[in-house]
Amino acid sequence: MKRWQCSVCKYIHKGDEPPEKCPVCGVDSSKFILLEDEEKKPESAAAPAEKAAEPSPEKVPTSGVPEPETSQANLSEQPPVPAGTFYDKAADQMVKHHAHPVTVHMPNGIIPVVVALFIISWLSGATLFAKAGFINLFFVVLSLPVVLFSGYLEWTKKYGKAATSIFKIKIMAAAITTSACMVSIIWYLVNPDVLTSDRAWVFILVNLVMLGAAGVAGHIGGKLVFKD
Repeated sequence: MKRWQCSVCKYIHKGDEPPEKCPVCGVDSSKFILLEDEEKKPESAAAPAEKAAEPSPEKVPTSGVPEPETSQANLSEQPPVPAGTFYDKAADQMVKHHAHPVTVHMPNGIIPVVVALFIISWLSGATLFAKAGFINLFFVVLSLPVVLFSGYLEWTKKYGKAATSIFKIKIMAAAITTSACMVSIIWYLVNPDVLTSDRAWVFILVNLVMLGAAGVAGHIGGKLVFKD
């Protein structure tokens, strides 16, 4: 049975033909690459090996003038390939070592705690829980620039800026999470007693939207990582 690999998210499909749409990232069948059949590989691999072992015939110059030999000295005279910039190297290392999946755990783990603390403060009237929620939300704001930047790098370098619906939803969810977080923290700074005011339910709603959007982004990220 043939195996097809998605060139965007590396999902592997088994079948005579590639799927019309990748079940993970949503790209069409044109993005699938046929992988080599492992069962037939040992039989066909022997021929190239034998061919490589045969000495190559000497190249006779047609002009009568011997052609210059390629030596190690000639190779060393070739101009060196320019190395990437510091930014490119750092970006490649961040993608290679999964900076986005690692850093995204901080806001995704703290946001549920923030929402729970704000709801407890709203229901009980205890301002201590509101202050604790604000402090946790402050750490979410600190982590978001790294999370968003590493996510952008992963989308561009690993997934080739694929513009399928799953990536659009993930980007939109990240934007909503960031916006709701900023609205919530600015609102609390302007009015620390917001959870005891008549607009407390709106404040809670903003935080619930933030929690939901973060959950959607996290779910899609898990789908891309685990391919299910």
